[in-house]
Amino acid sequence: MVRGHRVMCGDHFVPREVGVRNGKIAAIEPLGAGLQGARVVELAEDETLLPGLVDTHVHVNEPGRTEWEGFATATRAAAAGGVTTIVDMPLNSVPATVNTAALEYKRLFAQQNAFVDIGFWGGAVPGNKSDLRPLHDDGVFGFKCFLLHSGVDEFPHLEADEMEEALAEIKTFDSLLIVHAEDSRTIDKAPQPKGNVYENFLKSRPRGAENIAIAEVIERTRWTGARSHILHLSSSDAIPMIRSAKNDGLDITVETCPHYLTLLSEEIPDGATAFKCCPPVREVSNREKLWEGLIDGTIDYIVSDHSPSTLDLKDLGNGDFGVAWGGVSSLQLGLSLIWTEARRRGVGLERVVRWMSTRPAERVGLRGKGKLSLGYDADMAVFAADESYVVDAQRLNHKNPITPDQGKVLSGKVRRTFVGGHEVDYETPTGRLLSRGQA
Repeated sequence: MVRGHRVMCGDHFVPREVGVRNGKIAAIEPLGAGLQGARVVELAEDETLLPGLVDTHVHVNEPGRTEWEGFATATRAAAAGGVTTIVDMPLNSVPATVNTAALEYKRLFAQQNAFVDIGFWGGAVPGNKSDLRPLHDDGVFGFKCFLLHSGVDEFPHLEADEMEEALAEIKTFDSLLIVHAEDSRTIDKAPQPKGNVYENFLKSRPRGAENIAIAEVIERTRWTGARSHILHLSSSDAIPMIRSAKNDGLDITVETCPHYLTLLSEEIPDGATAFKCCPPVREVSNREKLWEGLIDGTIDYIVSDHSPSTLDLKDLGNGDFGVAWGGVSSLQLGLSLIWTEARRRGVGLERVVRWMSTRPAERVGLRGKGKLSLGYDADMAVFAADESYVVDAQRLNHKNPITPDQGKVLSGKVRRTFVGGHEVDYETPTGRLLSRGQA
């Protein structure tokens, strides 16, 4: 049983007692009701009880590239950041999760190393159309595809017509296609990203590449009537057409990430390849429009796109943006990053939680996640909203100590995390493997 003066119930923070039984929230009563429990947790005056965050875009990379990341390190990082559920991407593990055998193999590695609950995406690649329904039946939450080279050869991309075929197929069993939307031809014709100057890398991934690809996703979603989702929106130019598609009644959603909402291309030093990600961090004017799209509801939610690699692959010695792996490690920092920026803008913590917990849970069908509500999983984060700290990559829980937020002062610290009513101790994994329809 948890007692506190600030417990998030709906969109409000109120004094409450929260009773937990068998991993579920069994009672929520006014503070002072006198609920009894085998264990009682009393929140400090400066602590707020939040629903655990739900991060539906995490690259764990195990098996096959466990030197990049792994389930034990990734889920410890998640828990330390108040994230109690992740959904793992079908790449960059080897084999990629493009058939049921690969899914079962991945689950073998995850089941003994889960400090938070874990779900899985399947992959949609050329030639695996017949594997989509079996993967769905085996519990994946949807399917990811790329519209350009994915960065790893074992996960090839779809052309737009192939994406349409995948959309038509998954519509027959009401699944969800999530799309890395950048147009390969636009990028092929852009300048090559050689050297240590960030501006050159930015020119190699122009906004137009995203805009064209997102237009394809919208129209193919319209033609098929399927459900789709645009990953890691970076280009604010695409917001009006996404808004128009939603107004037309298309079942389409979009996410963005902490790095696009907090970092600025103008402030990235030469050679600072920790900042490289695809699509890229863009200019301050672009960032401001992303925030506008988030606040007006066009952008649905925020996820990490935690995409780690070894330090060698980041080419730290040379700082060559054309060579370095494109991915940001931020799984542990997302809540603090967004809260720091949101409070500066006068945006309340309740909206941050909606963007980082409630809405992603709803979109992917995690029916027992994303709220502190009766019958929901007892996934909770104890958050000290006014506590500040300095980011130190060496003290983060993900495997390779690198982050573009090194040295940044952030507001808001997760002090304790509970998954299914169990407090995460970072030694004994108690997370579950989740399947669609059973989560």
